[in-house]
Amino acid sequence: MRFNIREVEKLEELAKYYLTNISTLQSFNRTREMINLSMDTAERLSRYFSFSLKEQILNPKKVYCMDSGLRNIVSFKFTEDLRRISENIAFLKLFRTNREVFYWKDYQQREVDFVVKEGLRVKQLIQVTCASGRDEIENGEIRSLLKASEQLRCKNLSVITWDYEGEEEFKNKKINFIPLWRYLLEQSL
Repeated sequence: MRFNIREVEKLEELAKYYLTNISTLQSFNRTREMINLSMDTAERLSRYFSFSLKEQILNPKKVYCMDSGLRNIVSFKFTEDLRRISENIAFLKLFRTNREVFYWKDYQQREVDFVVKEGLRVKQLIQVTCASGRDEIENGEIRSLLKASEQLRCKNLSVITWDYEGEEEFKNKKINFIPLWRYLLEQSL
């Protein structure tokens, strides 16, 4: 109502689609195909879910939900996806710090969940996993973090886990492994 949207049903379908697919990359083309919208409509309605015009235009987006209860009621899912939910929860904490938050992905499809910027500087790189033990953390998660660290010149590296806590060194770079519950209790990043 605030934006005088006439295509309310299409906006609701788009919202359900985004809420079902939190913490995943979404392109306008894929979104358009999945819910049978024109490209113009997909782009226009998606603007109501993000504030960065440059990010909307140039890159696939990651969609996060501010109200996980609403997500649980509205979304269509067969199983609980702890990985996506954990990433969404971590994002909410980052969002509340008023820092710029992006994701990183390279041409080899290596991805880092969160690139935290402060001004012109990358302050922290964060991966999220639902691993309970060190042996459950995939090597690809660590390789992606190390590659992003090299490209973005950031040494503050973290992996948010379900339950594992520790600190390890890889290629002369220290990675902190922090359980999600502890991460949420920390006052600052």
